[in-house]
Amino acid sequence: MKNRIGFMQGRLSPIIDGKIQSFPWNNWKEEFIIGDKNNFHLLEWTLDQVNLYKNPLLSRKGRVDIKNLSIKHKIKIPSLTGDCFMQAPFWKACGETLKELEKDFLNISEACKEIDISFIIIPIVDNGSIENKKQEDHLVGFLIDNIERFRSNSQKIVFESDFEPKTLSRFIERFDSEYFGINYDIGNSAALGYSVEEEFKAYGNKIMNVHVKDREYNGTTVPLGEGNANFNKVFEKLGSTNYKGNFILQTARAIDDNHLSPLVHYRDMTSEWMHNFNL
Repeated sequence: MKNRIGFMQGRLSPIIDGKIQSFPWNNWKEEFIIGDKNNFHLLEWTLDQVNLYKNPLLSRKGRVDIKNLSIKHKIKIPSLTGDCFMQAPFWKACGETLKELEKDFLNISEACKEIDISFIIIPIVDNGSIENKKQEDHLVGFLIDNIERFRSNSQKIVFESDFEPKTLSRFIERFDSEYFGINYDIGNSAALGYSVEEEFKAYGNKIMNVHVKDREYNGTTVPLGEGNANFNKVFEKLGSTNYKGNFILQTARAIDDNHLSPLVHYRDMTSEWMHNFNL
């Protein structure tokens, strides 16, 4: 059961510039060691747009290092959260910038293939939120045009969205369900005030990855159980849809820099919810 619970890269590292999430440049190798020692065996990679090609995932030597660390410390990397796509969304760009950002996406897909990352998460939230039909059509068209690449790379494209349930259902229906799905972020849905019942009725069978997080309504990330997320209802619905994917801890950061202890606690909480609802 715990082998399906992983952590978002950076959650075992010091906070950088006050950001709740960013690539841990100085500690990314150390996270493999800490994770292994504490029985974490899943990690979700992160990519930022700043210094994108300096990220070890985007260099040949870096990928060799990642592979070696993954094997040595028995930590798989099944998924990637592309914060870079949210920070610089190609579906909102034009001209040469558009071409460069689309090229970045394809380069990331190829890099992920080399270290067996099979889920690429596109956050269409915050700066990446889709604002009009033109942006949506461009995103959909580009991805569908590259479906053979994703098929060849054994990859699935997974969307994290701020769309309300019916709109997200309509959006995901535009794609082949074999290669495209939804990343369900428990905290984000709680912050937006969405009904768990309506969400799962609309697209529950399209969920391929889950981010475990708690947020206050219209507020920020808080420790699990202290926000508006209804974890019992969410895990009940995941159980009823026979969800078989992973649970990635994208949880609140510690205020005393002791990031390991709360992460272990959150893993135990998640494991209990999984057990209670036959996941």
